[in-house]
Amino acid sequence: MDRLRNPYAPGAGLQPPELAGRDALLADASTDMDRVLAGRPAKGRMLIGLRGVGKTVLLNRLRLGAEGKGFQTLRIEAPEGASLPALLTPELRHLVHTLDLRRRAGRTLRQGANALAGFAKAFKVNVGPFGFGVDLAPGEADSGDIEQDLPRLLAIVAQAAADRNTAIALFVDEVQYLAAEELGAVIVGCHEIAQRNLPFLFVGAGLPQVVALSGRAKSYAERLFDYPAVGPLDPADARAALLKPARAEGADFEPDAVELILAGAQNYPYFIQEWGFQVWNAAPASPVTAGMVETATPDVLAHLDGNFFRVRFDRLTPLEQKYLRAMAELGPGPHATGQIAETLGVGTSAVASVRQRLITKGMIWSQRHGETAFTVPLFDGFMKRQMPELVPHVPQRRRGT
Repeated sequence: MDRLRNPYAPGAGLQPPELAGRDALLADASTDMDRVLAGRPAKGRMLIGLRGVGKTVLLNRLRLGAEGKGFQTLRIEAPEGASLPALLTPELRHLVHTLDLRRRAGRTLRQGANALAGFAKAFKVNVGPFGFGVDLAPGEADSGDIEQDLPRLLAIVAQAAADRNTAIALFVDEVQYLAAEELGAVIVGCHEIAQRNLPFLFVGAGLPQVVALSGRAKSYAERLFDYPAVGPLDPADARAALLKPARAEGADFEPDAVELILAGAQNYPYFIQEWGFQVWNAAPASPVTAGMVETATPDVLAHLDGNFFRVRFDRLTPLEQKYLRAMAELGPGPHATGQIAETLGVGTSAVASVRQRLITKGMIWSQRHGETAFTVPLFDGFMKRQMPELVPHVPQRRRGT
């Protein structure tokens, strides 16, 4: 079929042609935005799910919706090891300039600019000039304690937005990579702003462990945010995600072909897009048959292995890779932590630190105590293809023992 007209959009955060199965979540978030604009309280939300479920897509869609309603938006992605002040300060600087354009800088906006300049200095971030007078008076978000400074800074900027009859929405992707004190600072900031009923909305997205991380950072986080689960699509929505884009281009899939694709993709939105894209390019004509899907599937898996899976695998140490291979031997999961260690040929304590590193890297998570599961769907299959043989781990003896 014509590759130029291929409607599918696999990729990180790319908007799919058919955002199926997320209407209720989008409607709830839209209501929250309207409540904030009306001066009514609204809880923040954390979109929680595995890789490939479309959290970033939803975050971007919600940001567009907020901007369409008149919000001033901030968006950051928290990669491993990055500093939250370094990520957030440029966004806040842009916001301060945007608020100034709505009306010449008044007292609260100058206070916000001063606080931001002090914050940037305290955390050694080069913020650049503001374009209007900044008086670096001490005491405004400049203590160097992020849990004190960030809430103060956000509250001042939110008040400046209120004075200009607008609202702020902060969108944070990959929340699980925030350092514990940074996540705590965000939570405290949202709490203080909510108590003052300022026009501010927080929307985050992250892996399932974010729920526990938030609770450990601040016990009241479970009451401050909603945690909507973003999972694989139900069968009807998965079919819609695959079929509607093709039919809009005058093409179609035979029922057996649809079932093969959805079985391979396990109804995960990203994998549906990947299968649809690769199968479309390989199919000689419409309708797409089961045979065409079978022919294209090795190329789909090779593409996933070389891109989506491989970039995560290459970040791991050999022992971390072995741990995941032992998990894969047991299947998709979740699995008992002790069973994984036994499969690897060691005691649980011998690989406890390895398990924790994999959690920190966002490769695995624990829904219940003593359980471990992949955060990346289909990763068990990749591990078996990448490491066909399971090699038991033999801990090296320390010298002198």
